[in-house]
Amino acid sequence: MPDGLLWGQPSPRRPAVHDAGQQSRTGFAIPGAERKGRGALTNPANRYEAASVEALDDGWGTLAEDLADLPPLPTQVMRDAAKSALSYNDSPDLGFDRSLNPYRGCEHGCVYCYARPSHAQLGYSPGLDFETRLLFKPDLPALLERELCRPGYEPRPVALGANTDPYQPIDRKLTLTRQVLEVLERFNHPVTVVTKSQGVLRDLDILSRMANRGLAQVAISITTLDGELARRMEPRAASPTRRLATVEALARAGIPTAILAAPMIPGLNDAELESILSAGARAGATRAGYVLLRLPLELKQLFEEWLIRHYPDRARRVLALVRETRGGALYQAKFGERQKGTGPYAEMLAARFTRAIAALGMDRRQGATRDLDCSQFRAPLAQRAEPAQMALF
Repeated sequence: MPDGLLWGQPSPRRPAVHDAGQQSRTGFAIPGAERKGRGALTNPANRYEAASVEALDDGWGTLAEDLADLPPLPTQVMRDAAKSALSYNDSPDLGFDRSLNPYRGCEHGCVYCYARPSHAQLGYSPGLDFETRLLFKPDLPALLERELCRPGYEPRPVALGANTDPYQPIDRKLTLTRQVLEVLERFNHPVTVVTKSQGVLRDLDILSRMANRGLAQVAISITTLDGELARRMEPRAASPTRRLATVEALARAGIPTAILAAPMIPGLNDAELESILSAGARAGATRAGYVLLRLPLELKQLFEEWLIRHYPDRARRVLALVRETRGGALYQAKFGERQKGTGPYAEMLAARFTRAIAALGMDRRQGATRDLDCSQFRAPLAQRAEPAQMALF
């Protein structure tokens, strides 16, 4: 059993609302509580639940006492009986049409994570549940082999970690990400990896071999160079310094590496855009990208709570700027706009990015996804799922 983890069974999808007793017993946060090492402040009901529970101060000061005594929240890990490995999309905003995600939920606890609302589909809250109730897919490597062996499969670069981080802390013990990479290497299947973890260096041997054949690229997400801000926004992710060291190690191993400055939050970390890109270029990154803060569904409430708690002096300004880039709302999901936003502020951010990567020589897009080689894909003979009798015809 991995250290510090609790093992359990996933609950049914869209369960009944959690009662107040269960909240205090299992660690569901009372609004306004802070749990050490966690990003979200609360555990709001998800959008599929018909009711929610809120804490009420009875005037005797007992709520404040309860908040002071809340214990740390453990990480609970549950098996996910996945039926398929590859997830496909036709989004014009993405540079890939398929992805792999060994885990659902993410222990890094990034408060801004756009993947949080996906936890509601499992019957959990996008708040603290997302970072404490994790599901892993033990059958993913076998499922992937089966899908790659299907007749007519057409290879395209697969994104590893498009939803949650494939190198989040639980992967140190479960090693699902390495097992997936082993399958992809065996099939000569191109892959792109996105992570904010130094754990990717564990698989440097596989990634460097694949990169030498034009089959692998890695993008390291760096949101800020400010250690204090990083600790508040991304409580269990690697420090900015370690992420830059990871970029350096990947580049030194000959692996095409990108810096992903994401998300850029107006009025909070967007002033660091050029600094992040420059630091990444010095470490050896040859490509770069950025994404404007996205606040879909329940994430609006979670981010606003966090912002008011940690940065009350600038919360109103930050939210106003976010609305300025989203047509007056906190989020718009329209294709072509959801990643970059609209309006003067968003246009200025885009112009700064374009100018910065040009000055750094990163606009040549060395090692871009389109340069990954799909022609080498082969299903090993021993893996082909063709029945013996059918081979006669």
